[in-house]
Amino acid sequence: MQNLKINKYKISACVAVFVLIATFICTLCVSSVFETKIANGAVDFKTVGKSGFLVDVATGTVLYSRNEKERLPIASMVKIMTALLTLEEVDSGRLSLDDDVRVSENAASMGGSQVFLDANTTHKAGDLLKTVIVASANDSCVALAEHIDGSVEGFVARMNARAKSLGMTDTVFKNCTGLPAAESFSSARDVSIMFRELIKHPTFFEYAHVWLEDYKHPDGRTTTITNTNKLVRFYEGCDGGKTGFTSEAKFCLCATAKKNGMRVVAVVIGADSSKVRNAAVSSMFDYAFANFSNKTMLKAGEDIGVRVAVSGGKQADIGVCADRDLTRFVSREDTAKYDVKFDLPSSVKAPIKKGDAVGKAYLVKNGEVVDSASLVANEDAGRMSFFDAINEIAKEWNIAK
Repeated sequence: MQNLKINKYKISACVAVFVLIATFICTLCVSSVFETKIANGAVDFKTVGKSGFLVDVATGTVLYSRNEKERLPIASMVKIMTALLTLEEVDSGRLSLDDDVRVSENAASMGGSQVFLDANTTHKAGDLLKTVIVASANDSCVALAEHIDGSVEGFVARMNARAKSLGMTDTVFKNCTGLPAAESFSSARDVSIMFRELIKHPTFFEYAHVWLEDYKHPDGRTTTITNTNKLVRFYEGCDGGKTGFTSEAKFCLCATAKKNGMRVVAVVIGADSSKVRNAAVSSMFDYAFANFSNKTMLKAGEDIGVRVAVSGGKQADIGVCADRDLTRFVSREDTAKYDVKFDLPSSVKAPIKKGDAVGKAYLVKNGEVVDSASLVANEDAGRMSFFDAINEIAKEWNIAK
């Protein structure tokens, strides 16, 4: 057994060296791709892979789609759902990123991309999640799944239930890793749906920007993890994504980028190489940022400059703001006229609490309502008591004198 353990560490050391060499080679390759793009023009993303999808995050506007509902294997992009469920467990309070997670024999035996976890060791949940997001670690996926649901099967059932609740109509998960499995599939549209849900969690971005890092094991050894999404380093504005590759799925990527307040998500499934995959998603980003923008017509929480009278209140009136942004996604050539119109009562009856709805704001495009938001009180207004009324009368009496 001792010899086996020593051999395992020797293998891990060899793999670490290989990862460093591969990282260097990949860096050169990706740099070469981007230089080629600049020299020869953007890759035609409309011809890359089996399907593609490009969507604005704020409005859900689809900017490009091709075979977006075709059911295809997506390889390690399955881990988007694994990461999402893990972070939702954290949000619910049932899991802490500082919780200890014990690695089973099953988890330690996972093939494919991994961080070489030893069976019967414990690791922080947050550390394991980071290796899933950065390095696509299969062993970490299984360890988290077993910790959260008691078994991989239970966790996968939860994955499918969550997919259904999100409206992912072309997805069936068979495992939590994306390793080849019969009747396991998703679509470019569905991948974008779960990824847009994942990026609502700030922790994802904390991990997703990591480029190269040493993962420390309980016994002191380290495994170097490298971000599988090269665009976080080579595309300005890209701050997260998830890659995938199997011989069946070919090269897949779902990534997000943000520029000038506009965030988009791009998906490519079934590209012929990682170079083409990366270049295609980069071209999607270029297309989005060159041709579209998000315009915020009314910002949530900002006073609209109109005060509403308060009947029977301690104060005469209250300020009002929108409960959410009124944003419109427009093309650069859009010449439409946009207006924001308010529907407010002449007065509201006290008491009023901050956040209470008092009216509506409408976004109007060329005379047609295209969006709306609630207008809410941005301050409290208590009910006037009998003694408050007497004081007000006394004040008015003094003024009259």
